[in-house]
Amino acid sequence: MKSIAVFCGASMGNDDTIISEAYALGKTLAQQNITLVYGAAKIGIMGTVANGALENNGKVVGIIPDFLKTKEIVSEGLTELIVTSNMHDRKVKLYEKSDGFIVIPGGFGTMDEFFEISTWGQLGLHTKPIGILNTSGYYNALISQFKTMVEKGFLKQENLNAVVVDNTIDGLLEKMNNHVPLPAPEWLDVSKL
Repeated sequence: MKSIAVFCGASMGNDDTIISEAYALGKTLAQQNITLVYGAAKIGIMGTVANGALENNGKVVGIIPDFLKTKEIVSEGLTELIVTSNMHDRKVKLYEKSDGFIVIPGGFGTMDEFFEISTWGQLGLHTKPIGILNTSGYYNALISQFKTMVEKGFLKQENLNAVVVDNTIDGLLEKMNNHVPLPAPEWLDVSKL
């Protein structure tokens, strides 16, 4: 993978381990020459990941909708800044600029990005790896809910297996590098994509 989009919060949260792990993720991506693609903010966990990459000579692409682009929010020193007209276009650009996706702690916006990109994968619209970095067990309850979705017949096990989970950065990146894409759904005519 040459580039990874990181979905995460614009808030800092209150867990020092999550904050330090966010910085370490940015640093690790920089050290492995993987471009960080993210929401362009200098605040919260988003800014922490970006700082980890930028302070270690990494390439960072920020993508932000025009209505959020203010001096107080946009990170400085980005390799590239892309301004979109709305939130949906931002997600499309995050997808286009990335070879894979990592979800770290965040709120509703992070969940929106994760669920949309996972749904696109389930529908066969992409075959890029999706990973959850489960720092401090932040996503334990969500992972448990995914298992309930499978048990109740609302999610196929193969679609759940397509999302890799690890508690460590190195472990997650290894799993993502070994990612085997789902086959295209039988009902999908990929020649029309």
